[in-house]
Amino acid sequence: MAIVSCARCGANNRVDERAEASGRQAVCGKCGAKLEARAGANVDTSKPLTVTDVTFARDVLGAATGRPVLLDCWAEWCGPCRMIAPILDQLAAESGGRYQIAKLNIDNNPQTAARFQIQSIPTMLIFKGGKLVDRIVGAHPKQSIAARLAAHV
Repeated sequence: MAIVSCARCGANNRVDERAEASGRQAVCGKCGAKLEARAGANVDTSKPLTVTDVTFARDVLGAATGRPVLLDCWAEWCGPCRMIAPILDQLAAESGGRYQIAKLNIDNNPQTAARFQIQSIPTMLIFKGGKLVDRIVGAHPKQSIAARLAAHV
């Protein structure tokens, strides 16, 4: 389930990505307004975006061309993943729309993890124009992650 904010009233709504992918229009539970799709330029780049197996193609591969996406492959039980989470939150807040930070829980989304052969976590994948352009394995300091991401901006 994804959390989508209503453009009209600002209420946060849970949206089932599978229902959305099948063509059913999501509506706000508070005011009834149609909820906008999260893909493309409407995505809030100041916060990490939660990605699932269902939304991966739309949110990562289909992201606005020219804007890289750093996908953090993590799990709740992973200590190093918890260590870099605040760093990724900071990078997202500092993005200024130049890039998107996204998070994929590999325990809940095994198809995407298997597709990109995630064997060690944290693993951060950088995509640009729908293509994998870089892979960062392990916990790295903020400057290192930022430098690798900046190389693709």
